[in-house]
Amino acid sequence: MRWYYCLEHQKVESEKGCPNSERMGPYKSEAEARHALKLAAERNAAFDAEDDN
Repeated sequence: MRWYYCLEHQKVESEKGCPNSERMGPYKSEAEARHALKLAAERNAAFDAEDDN
């Protein structure tokens, strides 16, 4: 099963949830989806740091 983080409802959903345009994912686990915003922030920071180099 794949998991998603719904941006509209601010919660983790299974595959049968809101439209993909309103959520982040898929993630391999519910725990990973729960940390979607943190993961995105970390990836953005790493990308920004590469731009500075």
